[in-house]
Amino acid sequence: MSRFVRSSKYRHVFGTAAKRDQCYDNLRVTNNAWDSNIVKANPLFISVNWNSSGGGAFVVIPHDTVGKLPDNYPLYRGHTAAVLDTDFHPFNDYVIASGSEDSKVMIWNIPERYEEEQEEIAPVLKLSGHGRKVGHVLFHPTANNVLASASTDLTIKLWDIEKGQERQEITGHGEIIQSMAYNYNGSLMATTCRDKKLRIFDLRSNKIIQEGAGHQGIKGSRVVWLGENDRICTTGFSRMSDRQLNLWNTSDLSKPIKTEFLDTSSGVLMPFYDLDTKMLYLAGKGDGNIRYFEYENDEMFFLSSYQSPEPQRGMAFLPKRSVNVSECEVVRAYKVTSSMVEPISFKVPRKSDAFQSDIYPPAFGDEPSLTADEWFSGKDADPKTISLEDGFQVKAKQEFVTSAPEESAVSAEPSSSTATKSASGSMSSDEGLAKLRQENDDLKGTISEKDVKIRNLELELEKMRNALAEAKLANKVASTPSPAPKEEATSDDAAAGAAAAAADEEGVVSSNSVSGNAEDVELPHNSNSLTE
Repeated sequence: MSRFVRSSKYRHVFGTAAKRDQCYDNLRVTNNAWDSNIVKANPLFISVNWNSSGGGAFVVIPHDTVGKLPDNYPLYRGHTAAVLDTDFHPFNDYVIASGSEDSKVMIWNIPERYEEEQEEIAPVLKLSGHGRKVGHVLFHPTANNVLASASTDLTIKLWDIEKGQERQEITGHGEIIQSMAYNYNGSLMATTCRDKKLRIFDLRSNKIIQEGAGHQGIKGSRVVWLGENDRICTTGFSRMSDRQLNLWNTSDLSKPIKTEFLDTSSGVLMPFYDLDTKMLYLAGKGDGNIRYFEYENDEMFFLSSYQSPEPQRGMAFLPKRSVNVSECEVVRAYKVTSSMVEPISFKVPRKSDAFQSDIYPPAFGDEPSLTADEWFSGKDADPKTISLEDGFQVKAKQEFVTSAPEESAVSAEPSSSTATKSASGSMSSDEGLAKLRQENDDLKGTISEKDVKIRNLELELEKMRNALAEAKLANKVASTPSPAPKEEATSDDAAAGAAAAAADEEGVVSSNSVSGNAEDVELPHNSNSLTE
């Protein structure tokens, strides 16, 4: 792939990070080791996987809620284990899906504004079917209410979330699925896998139409489809742990069209493709760089890179329909660090205030091309597009309603600290869960305190045991014919008695656990544990 910069309208694209007061701070970002982007964005909201106890959670932050978030920001709770991935509905900005270690997929309605004392948001739909944790969720680009979920049970399931039904299962992976991407109209899907294979699936027939050897390194690999082309790009590692960028023809995965060795950094490269500008952005986990290329005629022309001293843990890109066209913004990224999300705006430097039609062709809109039933029956349609000349237009909220059976559908009413008790004083399920979580945290705190006491007592006993052992050794070494003075023996006995009394008072060892013999001292064993 070429680093020769030829004439291009995107040659001087540059990135600018938002000022600190325009970022989203005081976040408890998940520390889960699962390889996901952690953050997602749509025209109205940003979602971040949360570090929480007592079950998995994530937050959804409105774009205008900048600055330091309060400590008690509303959490989206419902999963019983860590949330690994989220994805916004492409045709309803107030709906989001999540996948978790608890093997469940959940669908949520997002309120326009959170209530003043609102603490938690409940899901409206729970989808069960996977046998192990769900690591990736991805909505279909053209069919309404169609969602794909990839699990460590080595399957991908396609759901009709309106009906709460699993409609298709994709099999054929030999190891954990690392990433997945739809083609332009959503009829095909490309996947990367821990078995180092790259695959193309026909989703409705569950057939592998192409398969080939991908990146041969042991670390994670990602895939992205290059718009309407029959080309895909993958990022990964070589056998020597060099970071690679490969360009492939989806009709022949026997070998890549092009391979570029980028560097020797260890972080996974997250690829994002902008169809309208034909630019590919590569954000490296663990570093602060974002490289960007322009794709043309089976070449990736390197343009430039955005550099920052602050490493990124994850990245999301805003849908094109909501960029700021008045400032010639071509894409906007959201970079997540250990406790903050930082917007980064990429712009084409132009002075004119007029709409720049050459850099803003019609973009993906927010209207589906097909219903779920139409797509599952075999129909295909390209995405509907809209003009960006008038800028982003906010639509009225549409509440997501499912016709799923009662065991899958759950109440859409959000929980709050002021609306959880009924007139009869009975406790709602949400309040019960909150109370159980609090009891869980209290028990863990009590056990932690006892652990500290036990460790301190063990140290005291160890000191006394050492003192007694030294005294015993001194008595043996003494060569005087007369016995040791009675006062010294009495002193040793008193020390031993004091140690036993102290141990008895703490309730850890019995009164005869400590004697004048160092080998007879019994140490306490901490067997307390709590499994959430």
